[in-house]
Amino acid sequence: MADPSSYRPKPGQIPDSPGVYRFRDEHGRVIYVGKAKSLRQRLSSYFQDLAGLHPRTRTMVTTAASVEWTVVSTEVEALQLEYSWIKEYDPRFNVKYRDDKSYPSLAVTLGEEFPRVQVMRGPKKKGVRYFGPYAHAWAIRETVDLMLRVFPVRTCSAGVFKRSAQIGRPCLLGYIGKCSAPCVGRVSAEEHRELAEEFCDFMAGRTGAYIRRLEQRMHDAAEEMEYEKAARLRDDIEALRRAMEKNAVVLADATDADLIAVAEDELEAAVQIFHVRGGRVRGQRGWVTDKVEAVDTAGLVEHALQQLYGEESGDAVPKEVLVPALPDPAEPVAQWLAARRGSRVDLRIPQRGDKKDLMATVQRNAQQALVLHKTKRASDLTTRSRALEEISEALGLDSAPLRVECFDISHLQGQDVVASMVVFEDGLARKSEYRRFQIKGFAGQDDVRSMHEVVGRRFRRYLQEKMKTGEWTEEAPGDESDEPLPEDDGKPKRFAYPPQLVVVDGGKPQVMAAKRALDELGVTDVAVCGLAKRLEEVWLPDEDDPVVLPRTSEGLYFLQRVRDEAHRFAISYQRSKRAKSFKAGPLDAVPGLGETRKQALLKHFGSLKRLRAATVEQICETPGIGRKTAETIAAALAGAAPPAPAVNTATGEIMDDAEE
Repeated sequence: MADPSSYRPKPGQIPDSPGVYRFRDEHGRVIYVGKAKSLRQRLSSYFQDLAGLHPRTRTMVTTAASVEWTVVSTEVEALQLEYSWIKEYDPRFNVKYRDDKSYPSLAVTLGEEFPRVQVMRGPKKKGVRYFGPYAHAWAIRETVDLMLRVFPVRTCSAGVFKRSAQIGRPCLLGYIGKCSAPCVGRVSAEEHRELAEEFCDFMAGRTGAYIRRLEQRMHDAAEEMEYEKAARLRDDIEALRRAMEKNAVVLADATDADLIAVAEDELEAAVQIFHVRGGRVRGQRGWVTDKVEAVDTAGLVEHALQQLYGEESGDAVPKEVLVPALPDPAEPVAQWLAARRGSRVDLRIPQRGDKKDLMATVQRNAQQALVLHKTKRASDLTTRSRALEEISEALGLDSAPLRVECFDISHLQGQDVVASMVVFEDGLARKSEYRRFQIKGFAGQDDVRSMHEVVGRRFRRYLQEKMKTGEWTEEAPGDESDEPLPEDDGKPKRFAYPPQLVVVDGGKPQVMAAKRALDELGVTDVAVCGLAKRLEEVWLPDEDDPVVLPRTSEGLYFLQRVRDEAHRFAISYQRSKRAKSFKAGPLDAVPGLGETRKQALLKHFGSLKRLRAATVEQICETPGIGRKTAETIAAALAGAAPPAPAVNTATGEIMDDAEE
């Protein structure tokens, strides 16, 4: 525990201006990022009597070993820089909202020649218009299915679209009238884009005028005794109304607003957001976070606004943002939102009327989300704690292993030998910490030797990290097969944190190999065990008999889950490498020959067979291919064995490979 007075800046060093500050621990890792209107006043508040600080703040300042700051010109710049640094450094003492899932959105790819309507998750892409997010993907698909009757926009993938264009026949949706079939030229690109834009206008809330226009067309068709057309328009209107009913009207027409509510207790906070577009609730999402820093409701709201709009721009930021409490001060946040939108954003607390009533509904959702989270976490936490305690007792550990790493080896008949490392912290998978390895020390199949190499490489990197921070004074053995370590910049490092337990997939030979790797490096504070698949026995180094956990043991179930996850991760990596090797051709061995020039060669000659028979002068005729490159290509193809001839298995005839 550090004494804050040991790194307190001297009087007069801290400027009295807006800025962003970072606290670092003794190893240089950034543990907290904050902003201030006056750096001098804010930082001085951290260096008062420890008894007067909030317990969480006290923990942070005693964990820190240094503080630094960056001066900016305005509070808006400070807000933006704070968000960027929190995202970059992932400091442990900052409140960070993390979704437990990726919310789906309805997306229209307006950037394509033939826009496509689809369900999308993840980061937003340029040239795509989004609606949502929604709680469930099936809700989007139901809405789209109703609207395709009126707006028959393309929904197929690029492969299906290209295939239909090649064969001149549309897919099923084109036959049943739910796609205008631009792939076969039923409508032009301009007509199809107009349909997509009408679809977007309707989803954006401009519904009334469009339905009135359809009703007028229906009446006109009935008066002209075109009853089939009138019936079709009637069904279209009914479909659109059913789609509209899925989003209840909550505010006045054309109201665009986001409503944010917070439910909290001493330890955790839940945030719920309702996205209202055109007066209707178009999407909903929520987060739950641990309150790792001393923060009030206004601070939680500010963090939520940063999380929600930090990567957004334009219409994705609404004209109005309603919150339960205003950040202090509120004006810089409002200016920051306006800058992201490109026009004024009204940030306020609703006081009366429909907006206040809707805010109460959002607040109830936030409260229920917090209660549900606590119920689930209590159950899950009890189970995970019991599993870790059982493992600790069975293996004779001093304490429960809060960080567990598992290693597995995968290969196909001795080829493409790879390894995986998966990480579980507090009983939960930490996928950002997963690592993959290629076996470099030898060729062939030897699981025991592979395990020794991988465990040694992982902990060699750990010791090198400790040497950089001064935690390890002995010389760490080098590893020429691994890339050099990056310079220390305060970010979390790939191998900076050691596990309390290493689990290997295998029996006693694999366990002894892992233990030997640790002993060679002088690592003595990490326990090792192995889980053999045959009888699910737990093996320990230097023990002749395995540890047998009861079949109903939560500890055994946890070890199985960790082992199976390592096996899955290794298999997926090995298969991806094998797939790449299958796709590799003789042109891949030509240095400096990229994918564009490969395609140009194949397009120019029509097949690999013709390219192999071409002279250097003929190869030079390909656009972008010079003589030196042509000579290299000819040499590579001459050295590559030609493929075996294709045979028609029905007739036994050797087929011409001119279309190769």
